[in-house]
Amino acid sequence: MDTFSPDQTATATDVLLISGFLGSGKTTLLKRILGWHSDLSDTVVMVNEFGKVGIDGVLLKDGGSDVVELSGGCICCTLNIDLRRNLLRIRDRFAPRRIIIEASGVADPRAVLSVLEDSPFSESMRLDKVVTVMDADLWEHRDEFGPVWIHQLETADLILLNKIDVVDSADVPHFLAQFHEAFPGTRVLPTIACDIDPTVLWTPSFREKARPAHLDRSHGHSEDGHGHLEEAGFVTFTFQDEGVLDETRFNSFLASLPLEVFRIKGPVRFARGSFMVNHVGGRTEIHPWNDGDGTLLTVIGWNIEAGPYMEKLRGCVTAPRAVTETAPR
Repeated sequence: MDTFSPDQTATATDVLLISGFLGSGKTTLLKRILGWHSDLSDTVVMVNEFGKVGIDGVLLKDGGSDVVELSGGCICCTLNIDLRRNLLRIRDRFAPRRIIIEASGVADPRAVLSVLEDSPFSESMRLDKVVTVMDADLWEHRDEFGPVWIHQLETADLILLNKIDVVDSADVPHFLAQFHEAFPGTRVLPTIACDIDPTVLWTPSFREKARPAHLDRSHGHSEDGHGHLEEAGFVTFTFQDEGVLDETRFNSFLASLPLEVFRIKGPVRFARGSFMVNHVGGRTEIHPWNDGDGTLLTVIGWNIEAGPYMEKLRGCVTAPRAVTETAPR
């Protein structure tokens, strides 16, 4: 099953767009794709993160494909020009069979679709699928995350209802029924850690389904494409320190975070070693990490002040050597 390879006969570059809110599992899905036994030698991966420090690119560096990072903004606003420039560069330099784009968790995928529909991309690139990864534990709180979150689901051809292992199993059938009612014609697959059959992605496009009539891809974007995330209240900042953090204090800090702090991600150095931390929606995953000498955390939230959180993080440091901060966006 894992040796299934995509059709290599078409001449246009296929584009697979991976969308989904912060912490839903997009990078997990991308790592699975890069770990399959399919031939990905003619595939280029573009990773977009909302923040000055790219964490996902580090996590993907051993995947075997070229990874192009677009950090410091999101595809749908400040990096729209960079997206166009990099797509042209990739097309002209590599002429890949496929481009996989992992969009920022706060990116509206409609903006990517609008780029691909414009010349010169419409002649040389073909959108295959939009795959949106959805955290099952957040579905019942869908009214709290705003229009971008809904647009990510509306635009999808395939929705992965991910992390079903953290919700009551009896709720999953109800969630699926609600998805099919809300997004008719969209495939919905329940997953754990985005574990899917490769053929689900490599089969020919199933984009013939009708889009919702109200789906206007240009809605919500200013003429120059700048600033709408900041205007909506999204804030990102980084905390970097080469010293050792007290593990108990750091865990207490994570436990005290409000839901307005959507995401904290990056390597953390404790006395017993380095670990990769992924905190989202009140849940934290920590795994051993061998690639870091210090702590480098990207924080993303909504209508929050960076100062108090930076102060609490500084209070976790037990053996400080150097501190670097970036101003909130």
